[in-house]
Amino acid sequence: MSTIQRLTDAGLVRPPRWLPGNVQYETIMGSVAYGVSSDTSDVDVYGWAMPPKDDVFPHLRGEILGFGTHRKRFEVFQEHHIRDADALGGSGRTYDVTLFSIVRFFDLAMQNNPNVLDSLFTPINCVLHCTRVGNLVRENRRLFLHEGAWAKFKGYAYSQLHKIATKKPEGRRAELVERHGYDVKFAYHVVRLIGEVEQILTEGDVDLQRDNERLKAIRRGEWTEERLRSWFAEKETQLEAACAASDLPATPDESRIKDLLMRCLEEHYGSLDACIVDPERAVVALREIQASLDRVKDLL
Repeated sequence: MSTIQRLTDAGLVRPPRWLPGNVQYETIMGSVAYGVSSDTSDVDVYGWAMPPKDDVFPHLRGEILGFGTHRKRFEVFQEHHIRDADALGGSGRTYDVTLFSIVRFFDLAMQNNPNVLDSLFTPINCVLHCTRVGNLVRENRRLFLHEGAWAKFKGYAYSQLHKIATKKPEGRRAELVERHGYDVKFAYHVVRLIGEVEQILTEGDVDLQRDNERLKAIRRGEWTEERLRSWFAEKETQLEAACAASDLPATPDESRIKDLLMRCLEEHYGSLDACIVDPERAVVALREIQASLDRVKDLL
């Protein structure tokens, strides 16, 4: 049973009615997935689901692209701070849940969105729910990787650096800044993101927990902000070169990724013959018709 199904059955969330029974993949994200914390009292859950068929193929409900009113298509369900007081033997657990449509998930993964990619590379013990379709995607996760990861991950790392300089800390984050001189949580994310994209560019793979001891040290305040920024500048230069030398494709292999998406949709929905038209099949059929006419043209 998926996490969202259990939370729905307990009356703690109210997702779209079709969603709980159609979740294909859920995994724990955050510090647990990165190997820097074993505290599961707060759980960040990412995943994706199969929406109704006419949401993926809206022409099945009579919609015409570019004409008239269109029903809003499902992209993501997000709910934060879901408190399950009965979890962990009554001590309670808080969930943050993000569940995408498979189409939106594939699109973000193809763009090498760091959070979405990470959700496919979490350790197996972090996977909470996975169907046969979910396994199909996870087994083919490296298909999404390309050199564009460098720009995406670097952009996210720059964002974390910017927050160190500009974001006003509150609550526990203010305590971190007072203790260490800057927000070490933002710092650990900078190093994590750069470490991940280095693996992508040089190995075509990601081990989210490979660098966990260094990440723990940063969270303990063992790196100064000056050391962080110096390290980042050096790594940026190194990874520009690594990107240029990478064996990954320069851009996503959209055709193969689309084929994987179609396999997943067909596995879930059954035959898609009524949903799509294969242009190549149509061309072949027309050629066969023309050949038949040519053979009997004397009789016409």
